Amino acid sequence: MLHVTHAAPLERDRALESAPFYMTRSSGRGVALAPAALPAAAYAADCRRCPRLAAFLDAVQAEHPQYHCRPVAPFGAADARLVIVGLAPGMHGANATGRPFTGDHAGILLYATLFKFGLATAPQSRSLADGLRLIDTRITNAVKCLPPGNAPLPSEARECNTYLAAEMAVLPPGAAVLALGRIAHDAVLRALGLSPRERKFAHGAEHLLERDARLFDSYHCSRYNTNTRRLTTVMFEQVFAAIVRYLAQQRVGEPAA
Repeated sequence: MLHVTHAAPLERDRALESAPFYMTRSSGRGVALAPAALPAAAYAADCRRCPRLAAFLDAVQAEHPQYHCRPVAPFGAADARLVIVGLAPGMHGANATGRPFTGDHAGILLYATLFKFGLATAPQSRSLADGLRLIDTRITNAVKCLPPGNAPLPSEARECNTYLAAEMAVLPPGAAVLALGRIAHDAVLRALGLSPRERKFAHGAEHLLERDARLFDSYHCSRYNTNTRRLTTVMFEQVFAAIVRYLAQQRVGEPAA
């Protein structure tokens, strides 16, 4: 049972500022920088640690010179009590726009649900310039670069895990982490130094973490999962209802179920 009395309140009426975005290189491509309060180790705009991913980004950028084609920074406040972890940027989504889950099908359900539960200021995420802000929420990815076929290699997920570990290191007490899919689930546990053997991924599952935090699992809100109804709107909203209920309990210091 969790019992926390010192966690920051969930403020649905206050839109927290997202990361600033500005140029960091003279190439003419905009780079989304991580929020200033996040550790520098949480994001590297010029990371090319994974040769396969770096080469793929170069090829995509040659075909789509207007695309972001860099590692995609976390979106949202550094002190957010809800951290959503996806798999990796989509080709014509975050890889194009520079914001997680923005511009592709997966973001449709995610941002609509965030808005419904008071965690975003708008139901759609269109571009970096749309004015959207998240409320007490941050979105990041297990792998920061676009992988071929939307499938990062295990070695690439491990290489990129150092960035996620830096984010998890500043997770507030009593926070909630939502893993979208098994790869994200495993990445969160690896970032926290925990074994997945005692915490198996399952849609709707909840796992206790250190510092009174909790990991929530959901199937990824991908086009495939929603079109095949592996994940429905109702199923997704049930997970968010559990998260919001949990954070509300932490706010008043009640034991979580």
